[in-house]
Amino acid sequence: MGKPIVVLGIFVADAAYRADRMPHLGETILGHDFMLGPGGKGSNQSVAAARSGGDVHIVTRLGVDAFAAMAQDLWAGAGITPHVTQDPDSYTGSAFIFLEAATGQNAIIVAQGAAARINVADVEASRPLIETAGLFITQLEQPLDAALAGLQIARGAGVTTILNPAPAAPLSDALLSLVDIITPNESEAEGLTGLPVTSVVQAEAAADALIARGVGAAIITLGEKGVLYRKGGQSLHIPARAPGPVRDTTGAGDAFNGGLATALSEGQPIEQALRFGCAVAGISVTRPGAAASMPTRAEVDAFLSA
Repeated sequence: MGKPIVVLGIFVADAAYRADRMPHLGETILGHDFMLGPGGKGSNQSVAAARSGGDVHIVTRLGVDAFAAMAQDLWAGAGITPHVTQDPDSYTGSAFIFLEAATGQNAIIVAQGAAARINVADVEASRPLIETAGLFITQLEQPLDAALAGLQIARGAGVTTILNPAPAAPLSDALLSLVDIITPNESEAEGLTGLPVTSVVQAEAAADALIARGVGAAIITLGEKGVLYRKGGQSLHIPARAPGPVRDTTGAGDAFNGGLATALSEGQPIEQALRFGCAVAGISVTRPGAAASMPTRAEVDAFLSA
């Protein structure tokens, strides 16, 4: 197990519906199946990192309700240390997930609840934890000022910072300059740079645009095309592979980010860390659910050595 990984992010309960298509407004259709399970990018990434061997701590805010109990049970089972502000004046968040039966592609609505009230004071309360971490990772599902505060604390202590800029939002150069590694997907990279990202060459251009704005390195996740790492004018392209047919892409990006964090916290060189993250994601898409699909270290090691 490597140096501690601190994740600032949210938990939501995922309510996933699989159907042939999305209903139109005013229309009711019958679905194939339903699953209720744990989600939220920060929580998913924490589970991916912990199950793949990381020493993980999550900083977040929950309501006082059944979904909060779901979160605590999940984290206990995965070996995650929670640092939770309880918020009885709100609710634990939830997400609606539509899964297209034929492709496994998804569309998602997130209602953050208590997680929308994560604030700078919550992050400051975890300052000693962040300052002694090996790696700090956050996303954009909680308020931006909280993410900024976490990145500032981590950078000030010399802790490696990862920003998964999801969901896409406008970001200042001041914030980007605090980021060692940014990990957008194609649409998020396009949103941040204004450049189309449908190929590896286009991903390199978008990555260079992000680096020009202050990030240390860019990793753009490209779905079935794998991931592109870019730093100092040099690229690494790691193809995607999975041990079986793709069933559900929900949480694939979170799986990659969590796996990457584990590998980097262990001091794995970047190419090896990228392959490790891709393996975690590759296994996850062959299973239903987000957190539920995250593989164990033994599964990842076996897949990498196959």
